[in-house]
Amino acid sequence: MQLYNTLSAEERAAMIDNAGKRRLTLSFYAYAQLQDPTQFRNELFLAWNALEVLGRIYVAHEGINAQLSLPADHFYAFKKTIEKYDFMKGIRLNIAVEQDDLSFLKLTIKVRDKIVADGLNDDKLDVTNIGIHLKAAAFNTLLDDPNTIVVDMRNHYESEIGHFVGAITPDVDTFRESLPIIEEQLANHKEDKNLLMYCTGGIRCEKASAFFKHKGFKNVYQLEGGIIEYTRQIKEEGLDSKFIGKNFVFDQRLGERITEDIVSNCHQCGKPCDEHTNCANDGCHLLFIQCDDCKELLENCCTYECQETTHLPLDEQVKLRQGIKNGNKIFKKGKAEALVFKKASGIKLFSSEKPQKREEIKPKLTKTYIGKAQHYYTKSSIGEFLIEDKEINIGDTLLIKGKTTGEEIFVLESMFILKKEEQVAKKGDRVSFKLPFRIRLSDVLYKLEK
Repeated sequence: MQLYNTLSAEERAAMIDNAGKRRLTLSFYAYAQLQDPTQFRNELFLAWNALEVLGRIYVAHEGINAQLSLPADHFYAFKKTIEKYDFMKGIRLNIAVEQDDLSFLKLTIKVRDKIVADGLNDDKLDVTNIGIHLKAAAFNTLLDDPNTIVVDMRNHYESEIGHFVGAITPDVDTFRESLPIIEEQLANHKEDKNLLMYCTGGIRCEKASAFFKHKGFKNVYQLEGGIIEYTRQIKEEGLDSKFIGKNFVFDQRLGERITEDIVSNCHQCGKPCDEHTNCANDGCHLLFIQCDDCKELLENCCTYECQETTHLPLDEQVKLRQGIKNGNKIFKKGKAEALVFKKASGIKLFSSEKPQKREEIKPKLTKTYIGKAQHYYTKSSIGEFLIEDKEINIGDTLLIKGKTTGEEIFVLESMFILKKEEQVAKKGDRVSFKLPFRIRLSDVLYKLEK
């Protein structure tokens, strides 16, 4: 009986591409009293693995917290697998704002002490005594009330790229850190202010509202379904979004665009930017905000030291990172100025002074958006794109960019439209050409010019 993954992320990505099925990314949570979390975990794995569900799920005696993706045509079969449990009947499923077929590449279901690491050991805390749930319209109204204090229950690296206007955004790495800090800061307003909270999907507010009510706060409110559900409701009802920027998500996408506002800056040069990058050095993998110019200059690395490391032979890189565990620093993405973890570690931050041993600088290129990937034909190694803007010609230098694909630059030597070889592809054309690498449906096509 298989109760674990047998495929690598790369193999799974290839299977998803070959299947050609649209996938849904969604999340949900439910508090309950589970007598045997391990048995529950195993039942879910067997049912969901058969439905090609992928994701990161935590179960505990107190319930379930799930972020996952599945083929769209398996959605109703999936709902049946969860609604067989009484505590999940009629549960709200938060559908992602932006869809990406490769948002998750493994099915991981773990048994934990808690479904949210809150650091609380108070046996008297009643997790069912929660705040008042508000839908988007009511949330907006209360947000505008001068008697309201709105608090972001997420971590600093989430709120940095997007938040509600006027929100308090705690400078913390973890949810457990924020609870005592907020309690102390708002200790004088337990009765005279409205405490309004929000998070990504609602689960952290569920625990936080119970905590603050337990601590004596009288007027406690929370955003129902979190930012994900809020975004759906404002679109359906034509409401103004009080949330600005991007909503950080813990999957391959790393963020969902809610508004066009850019509220954060590149951690290296300071330009307006809200795109996260995983440092390309396998011995680091720090996740931080990096603009396209810095990404190009430092080749997806957080420092010149890491960039130099990526140019070493693979066996030397492996030796350098032996015995070093970097898991706890991945999400220390730069409180305040830039790359705080790196600063504390004594490693120089990015500066205008480039090391003498790397004098070569890539020529500056202008990047023009062209279109999006539509399909990849594995057997013939052909990628298909929809031209949404401008045009491309034989001899153009093109860039294909994606979360999994990375950045691939090549010169277009031949292309086909409706199986006919052409010299020019214009807006509205579906163009295909041979590629020496695999592309994904989330990949974007650009033209590069000096």
